[in-house]
Amino acid sequence: MESNKHPSSRHKRSPQLQGVELRKDILNTNKHSRSLSGASLCQTIPKWLNLKSFISSVSCTNAIQINPEINQNTPNITDFDAKIQSLRNKLCPDYLIKVLKSTSDINSAVKLFKWASLQRRFNHTADTYYWIIFKLGMAENVEEMEGFCQNMVKDRCPGVEDVLLSLVDAFARNCRLNEAMRVLFNMNLAGIKPSIDVFNFVLGALVEEKRGFQDVVFVYKEMVKAGVAPSIDTLNYLLEVLFETDRVDSALDQYRRINKKGCIPNSRTFEIVIKGLIAKNRVDDSVTILHEMLELGCLPELRFFRSAILLFCGEDRLEQGIRLFRKMKDSNFTPDPFIYGALIQCLCKHLRLDEAVNLLEEMMESRLTPDNNVFVDIVNGFCKLGKINEAIKLLEDKHVHVTSPHNALLKCCCDADKFFMAKGLLEKMSERNIDDCDSWNILIRWLCEKVGVMNAYELLDPASYSELIEGLCRGEKYLEAVKVFCYMSENRCSLQSLLFNMLIEGVCNMGMLNEAVRLQLLAYNSGTSCSNATCNYIMLGLSKSDKGKHMLAFLSQMLVQGTNLDVEAYCILIQSMIAQKQIKDCTLFLNVMVNEGLVPDSDTLYKLLSCLANHSRLYLISVSLDKLVSDCEVLDSAMYNILINGLWKEGNKNEAHRLLDLMLEKGWVPDSMTHGLLIGSGNREGKGEGKLTYVDSIKDSVPWKVTANRRDDGSSALGCQHSIWKKNRLAYKLKIFSVQKFIQLAFKLEDALFLLLSPASRIFMSISLQAVPDVFVAKFACLKPSVGFF
Repeated sequence: MESNKHPSSRHKRSPQLQGVELRKDILNTNKHSRSLSGASLCQTIPKWLNLKSFISSVSCTNAIQINPEINQNTPNITDFDAKIQSLRNKLCPDYLIKVLKSTSDINSAVKLFKWASLQRRFNHTADTYYWIIFKLGMAENVEEMEGFCQNMVKDRCPGVEDVLLSLVDAFARNCRLNEAMRVLFNMNLAGIKPSIDVFNFVLGALVEEKRGFQDVVFVYKEMVKAGVAPSIDTLNYLLEVLFETDRVDSALDQYRRINKKGCIPNSRTFEIVIKGLIAKNRVDDSVTILHEMLELGCLPELRFFRSAILLFCGEDRLEQGIRLFRKMKDSNFTPDPFIYGALIQCLCKHLRLDEAVNLLEEMMESRLTPDNNVFVDIVNGFCKLGKINEAIKLLEDKHVHVTSPHNALLKCCCDADKFFMAKGLLEKMSERNIDDCDSWNILIRWLCEKVGVMNAYELLDPASYSELIEGLCRGEKYLEAVKVFCYMSENRCSLQSLLFNMLIEGVCNMGMLNEAVRLQLLAYNSGTSCSNATCNYIMLGLSKSDKGKHMLAFLSQMLVQGTNLDVEAYCILIQSMIAQKQIKDCTLFLNVMVNEGLVPDSDTLYKLLSCLANHSRLYLISVSLDKLVSDCEVLDSAMYNILINGLWKEGNKNEAHRLLDLMLEKGWVPDSMTHGLLIGSGNREGKGEGKLTYVDSIKDSVPWKVTANRRDDGSSALGCQHSIWKKNRLAYKLKIFSVQKFIQLAFKLEDALFLLLSPASRIFMSISLQAVPDVFVAKFACLKPSVGFF
């Protein structure tokens, strides 16, 4: 499939193509489109001179057969017939073009075009041919497209040459390069001679899309067959594709024969050749070509300087890079940061530091920001010359406050065995917050190599240890940080609590829980303060691993060390015990926690209540439940449902009653399980098996007035609301909390509006309709009461 990339604007357009600018709206079709749409080509082509044709109305298009490949989609018969009928009434080229543009199905478009060819007193024009050819080309039906191109020539339509040129331009700009090449072929076949700019336009598009050698050669041969002499742009495209396809010797041969073809190499020519040779590791040959260019007096363009200087500096050819840089400035071109950076790097490699610093200053005076690597190259250059002080002065004078140049300088100090200079530099870096783990590793590694590990640590002070561990943790080098901390602990050197937390968290995240426990014990022995967060990290890690059984052992260690548990610690312990199905330990931790005035988070409490209810062990936390219910709002409706059901099953019905009353007072609705339990209780009440009583929290009085329509017999449609309320007092007193029962009762009283007017409606409006049978919902929805609230 063709690439959708738009051909580069660098391809020049021929005067012929420029003379067809009247087709601009066509040529600006969406470059990403793979199929033609009516909206993307919304403008008709302005007509050329429309001369009356002397050809028969039955034109050559009638001989074209529809390719089965494009007959995959059966056209919409109704739409097709409608368009035919529309064309019968006002058939003319302009209207046919409008219809073709609105026809998305290519098979239908071809049939419409052929139908028009058979009509008397109608002749196709170049415009109508353009649209059918363009649509076929955009649909990649090349064979059909070529047939129409040939028949357009046979029909001798005026403006055929302009149409073919416009098609070449349109196809190339829409990345239909196969189609553009076939149109060029048919132009040659018809004896129409395109200009060199037309061929260059297509060649440029082919090279830009990297279509390969064969396609470029095809167009080049068509140009030769047309008797069109190549220009330097033509030969440049040919050189470019030869280098891209590894035909280096053929490319050099073409380069040597440029003059014989009547052309003179330009800046682009030398850029292509030099770049191609360097890419193929023929740097010496590229230097020779550069010398030829300068001897010929060719004036390089800006893009040549940008390309060649970077290439030669990258190959460590400093002389050529500097020569081009000077010529660039003489040509009044401004170098960019990449050119400066490449030259400075090359100068530093050759230890020409004075010139490198001069270029750096020139760059900064031009208000160009050097890359960090530029300073790294200069620092390394000074260090190779043993000029460490000059490197330090450079960074200070230029106010460089980034890490990489200072790390390079730090390494230079260590390589020069200047330990105290390196230590002082590292301290300054730490003060400016530009040190990282590599900074500390550079110094520690050198110390270990020179004086041994133990002696290396002895050279650092406590503040340095802390900074070292912080840097290592930030760099996620926890194993190295652990080694440093172990040495600190052995020498009774404490670490800040915040940094120790950082270390423990990283070690736990790596799954090294045994190491974390050992470090916690070392911290206790060395005087490093362990916060609750430190212990919580370890407990959380144990709970998530297969070492959860060791949780209580670690808890014992914490208590011996005098650590007080916080809410997070208790929650971790409770959830860990739940996972291990240690029911008694769960209840123990909750009871202790609540007794200390701490409240677990809702997730932990929900899991605990569910676990105890499933095992019928809620009675173990009865005292704690009383405190939780009375002292806080941590219990939600889901927890109330669990407690009511669990307590009821355990036989603690009085407590279940009490919690249900509290739940209703909060305006919460029981879930389906609790709802079913209550219905069962109500049924057993009539049999004397039990009695479920509730607090009557709703007053008998009615807080609003009601007006009701009268029936034909004069009685009220509602009746007296107060009397209705009395009829339902027993049911309401018992408070059988069932929407089904209540609706049935209301319908027995032949007044479903009772649901809307009674005080209980506040409760029922919050109950899910899932609890109501569909028959009642439907019946209730059909009622259309006439009630006025005042």
